[in-house]
Amino acid sequence: MSSTIKAIQGKAAAIRIDNLDTDQIMPKQFLRRIDKSGLAEGLLYDLRFDTQGAIKPDFVLNRPQYAKSKLLLGGSNFGCGSSREHAVWGLLDYGFKAIIAPSFAEIFYSNAMGNQLLLVALPVEQVEQLMALCERADAPEISIDVENLEVRCAGLPAMKFEISRRHQEMFLKGVDVVGMSLSYMNEIMAFAQAHWKQQPWTQDVAARMKRQIPVGDGPAN
Repeated sequence: MSSTIKAIQGKAAAIRIDNLDTDQIMPKQFLRRIDKSGLAEGLLYDLRFDTQGAIKPDFVLNRPQYAKSKLLLGGSNFGCGSSREHAVWGLLDYGFKAIIAPSFAEIFYSNAMGNQLLLVALPVEQVEQLMALCERADAPEISIDVENLEVRCAGLPAMKFEISRRHQEMFLKGVDVVGMSLSYMNEIMAFAQAHWKQQPWTQDVAARMKRQIPVGDGPAN
């Protein structure tokens, strides 16, 4: 189970790219990993490194002042392209806790929120204001209040955002989509028991069918 998330606060890095797709966020050569760890290496690889594998010093995430950023500011339609969940895992493994952008691709949004990477959609004008502030030498921290659904940053009025009640509860309870389902286990079992009482022939169908199949040596040649 993940820890509860009532607020996320920290420095933000801005990537001024609209339609940043999941192929760029996590290139295909890093999809061979079978778990979520170690994917930070591949995050935005072609933007962070040149063709020889050398660091591009001008890219925002390679600048020292953004080395420990917890928040990412992005352009419209962030996370479009293929449905690879590795893109979300890589962002989390790199240390990002939230992304603020004008809009997100639908599948990426679902993958991110299900893995406790908070996505906040704000109007273009407000995202631009945040980007302008975070690019200053004396950039203030940004705070995202999950309980009250507000983004706050010194020098700007509070910015309201919306997420579904289900997603909000997942962050406040510290659970992913599986954990959220398990939190309703009592209700699920009560429904199942009532269903089986009314239609007992539907209970354990697979197990009963398996017991009826004779065990042999397999089909004859």
